[in-house]
Amino acid sequence: MAQRTRLADADCSIAQALDVVGDWWTLLIVRDAARGVHRFDALQAETGMSRKVLAERLRLLVDADVLTREPYQDRPVRYEYRLTRRGRALLPVLIALQDWGDTWLLGDGETTATAAQASREAERVHRLVGTRLPELRLLGMDGDSRDPVADTPYTVLYCFPGAYARPEAYPPGWAEVPGAPGCTLESCTYRDRLAEFTAAGATVHGVSVQRPDEQRAFADKERLGFPLLSDADLTLAAALRLPTFRAAGMSRLKRLTLVVERDRTVREVLYPVTDIVASVETALATVRSAAR
Repeated sequence: MAQRTRLADADCSIAQALDVVGDWWTLLIVRDAARGVHRFDALQAETGMSRKVLAERLRLLVDADVLTREPYQDRPVRYEYRLTRRGRALLPVLIALQDWGDTWLLGDGETTATAAQASREAERVHRLVGTRLPELRLLGMDGDSRDPVADTPYTVLYCFPGAYARPEAYPPGWAEVPGAPGCTLESCTYRDRLAEFTAAGATVHGVSVQRPDEQRAFADKERLGFPLLSDADLTLAAALRLPTFRAAGMSRLKRLTLVVERDRTVREVLYPVTDIVASVETALATVRSAAR
């Protein structure tokens, strides 16, 4: 077992948390488990760590109830490592670290809901094309969990920072955050083109980190006709390493669009979205082209 220096400050929650996840390897394992990487060999390939180090870190995370070990093969017995409820509670920590890196290491320190086309953040997001969305559940407007990928040939997932039924509900300074305004326009444009998406074999889902009741109030006001899904727990954001920004004390999704095939493969990514109406047209053209 790796030698670890235990942090003696029993009254400091930060010190106690770092005693579990203070090793950078452990957070990378949590990152990859959130992305749907569950088996030992796959985790080793993703992280690049030695088998000995990986085995030690997995044992640590299982002992700390961050991961659970579940058998998937009998002879010989082999295990998958999946996040527990305690492990999933670390997802906002991962997103906060990613946001800090995007803002202060890869960016200029400014709060923004978008990115430059040639940025490393945009490159990361576009590398999602060809990858598969792991099995996960998001809350619908009725409070029930549902798969964001529909049982239709294609699903268009447009992620947006936030949209509210009442103008005064927007966070202070919202209009000054580059890329944040325009969520109502985006949702209403998808509403107005919904019949065309349906005819092309696509389901449309909007995704934000808002509470389901906030999403329902907005959807009712604008008569959207399609579901909005809540990623309040940042499950989707962590699974795909989607870019976020901080506003009103919470992490919010930057505006981007994913076209996902029925088998969960990401076919197209639109990011950054600088022309909202044009992005809806591009998503529709992508679906129509794929359906031919």
